[in-house]
Amino acid sequence: MITPLDHTIRGVMEFTWPMILISILTLSSIRITDIIKNKKPFILYREIFMLLFLIYILCLFQIVTFEDQTLYIAGNNLVPFREITRYQFGSRLFIKNVIGNIVLFIPYGIFASLFAKLDKPFHALSLILFASVTVETTQLMIGRVFDIDDIILNVIGGWIGYGIYRMIDHVGDSLPRIFKSTWFLNILSILLVSLFIGYIWVVLG
Repeated sequence: MITPLDHTIRGVMEFTWPMILISILTLSSIRITDIIKNKKPFILYREIFMLLFLIYILCLFQIVTFEDQTLYIAGNNLVPFREITRYQFGSRLFIKNVIGNIVLFIPYGIFASLFAKLDKPFHALSLILFASVTVETTQLMIGRVFDIDDIILNVIGGWIGYGIYRMIDHVGDSLPRIFKSTWFLNILSILLVSLFIGYIWVVLG
């Protein structure tokens, strides 16, 4: 069953897939050349995670700078929760603009926490808030709108991502050594990527 969120993801993938494909091929070729030429160690799960992070940043850029002509632009919004409460709960616009803005920043919360090794909530909140304000300010500079509600939703999403990171980090400390071994993490990363690709294939189909 295809949900409204699936439709939103499909819409995003339909205009980002060329950039994703180009990014994967070009970045992978450069990285593989670097590893072979300079005889660097190759750890699959780390390479996959780094590649996903780069692709996420590129997709984030394209999504937040893409001008969606189907949206009603009412102008800048500096009143918290005004736009959030404008959408009917469960409607297509609610899924796209409320849930979508939350989901959009969940990966950022995970990536930022992992790469910066964040263990204090304030540090995570600061990075997430800075990224969201940067996005909204950039949108304002290119002729789109600044919406305080988007910042609120992005921060919620990033905070969820930080929570996921902390949970995984906490659980990981108590796991048997085998679950933290390189080969297991390699297999797990391949499995997760395969499941994600399969999900995208179903949504786009």
